Amino acid sequence: MNETRERLLDAAERLYAERGIDAVSLREIVQAAGARNATAVQYHFGDRAGIVRAILARHAPEIEARRHALLDAYEADGVPGGRALAAALVRPMAACLGDASGRAFLQIWADVVNRPRPLLPPVLLDDPAEAGEAGAGGAAHRSKPDSLCRWRDLVEPVLEEDAARLHRRFTAILYAATELARRARSGPRTDDRLFTSYLIDVVAAILGAPVSDETRRLADERDAARR
Repeated sequence: MNETRERLLDAAERLYAERGIDAVSLREIVQAAGARNATAVQYHFGDRAGIVRAILARHAPEIEARRHALLDAYEADGVPGGRALAAALVRPMAACLGDASGRAFLQIWADVVNRPRPLLPPVLLDDPAEAGEAGAGGAAHRSKPDSLCRWRDLVEPVLEEDAARLHRRFTAILYAATELARRARSGPRTDDRLFTSYLIDVVAAILGAPVSDETRRLADERDAARR
């Protein structure tokens, strides 16, 4: 039974990366996995969101461990800095470029993040306890907060107040996810170090970019209209 589940995950991961989540039916996943039961996906995962969550959970332990280690080092250093935080966002994901499953994951993650209507429960919540259940790993009751939520908390004091209210952190997350997916689609490469370092530079620039007077004024007008 576990073998069938893994074959379904392998098939879904490959098809979703090749064609996008919305373009692949559950029936196609069953057929590609060679499963005999037409309802195998529903049995093991419930629905499309369930199988996507399971794919993300496959890669979560290593990503979580890497990011928490970088954030631990950042806090131990005690020196606020945008590039170190940018590296903590990028490097754990960039490590996935080294194998086919990781590259598929990066493309699926970008698809999950970059859509107007969430496929999964919100993955970028402010509440670490909730994000531990619904985030990139999908695993509940973690001993530490979700690493992405921890990253968000550590980035907040580094940002200008106006940058924070304009969702600068999500902009950085989305840009990193998009660029990593683009790199994954064009891979494999023999060396991703330059790409990774430059992506960290750009993410650090996104986090540190000043908010213009025009943007600040327009944000004030938007907020006033919402009251």
